[in-house]
Amino acid sequence: MQIGSVHTVGDIARFLGREVVGNPELIVTGVNDFHRVQKGDLLLVDDPKNYEKALNSAANFFIIDKVIPCPEDKALIISPNPFDDFNRLTRKFMPFVPHKTMTGENCFIADTAHLSPNCFIGNDVIIGEHVIIYPGAFIGDRTVLEENVIIGPNSVIGQTAFYHKKQSTEYKRLHTCGYVYIEKDVEIGASCTIEAGVSSITRIGEGTKLNNLIQIGHDTEIGKHCLVEANVNVESFAMIEDEVVLKSQVGIESAVNIGKGVLVSCQTYVSKDLLA
Repeated sequence: MQIGSVHTVGDIARFLGREVVGNPELIVTGVNDFHRVQKGDLLLVDDPKNYEKALNSAANFFIIDKVIPCPEDKALIISPNPFDDFNRLTRKFMPFVPHKTMTGENCFIADTAHLSPNCFIGNDVIIGEHVIIYPGAFIGDRTVLEENVIIGPNSVIGQTAFYHKKQSTEYKRLHTCGYVYIEKDVEIGASCTIEAGVSSITRIGEGTKLNNLIQIGHDTEIGKHCLVEANVNVESFAMIEDEVVLKSQVGIESAVNIGKGVLVSCQTYVSKDLLA
């Protein structure tokens, strides 16, 4: 998630009531997860096994529970509970806005788009030319639908990301501040669910076709001209390249990469990368 206005790491630390280690005047441009981190991002680091990985990532800033050595262009915000402070921060920059009507605020909907009765459109949604949305569909906040996209009946685009951390005996959810981007000529069947990115984008590439009853986890990217048959389950952070075919009842584990043109047969569970 990109931060719209200018904030220094010192500003963010003061909001959280935490100490900065490093230069407090450095500019934070976004917040993100390990899988999608970019230069200028603030990264959640709440597991010691990820300390080295964090320092070697593109991120410049870290909410972390321990002081560790870091380069001059990076800074730490020291927190006794990084997960909760990260949630406080993302809720500040991307708060939940209650929905009061069937079409939210600050949307762009092309004149040629067809929205069927009983479909819900969230806030800040962009719907392009000749899009068709069938009855019962849910289009969540900040979703982008490019031209000629078809959304089948009762499908959910932009469901809250299923990202939880166990604390004591309960699970706490990481606040969703990402969204879904669906490129032109994509078709989504009936009763599918595509989760919003937890802090980035879930993307479906141009010309890709999804059948019915499909689950796509948060922050997954599916390439162009792929074919996804019924009952496929793709977990979070997967990277599926162009022209992939996923046959019925395929399961893909989190963060798995599937190379261009790969065909995965029915009822296969993919736990490791598959290269073309």
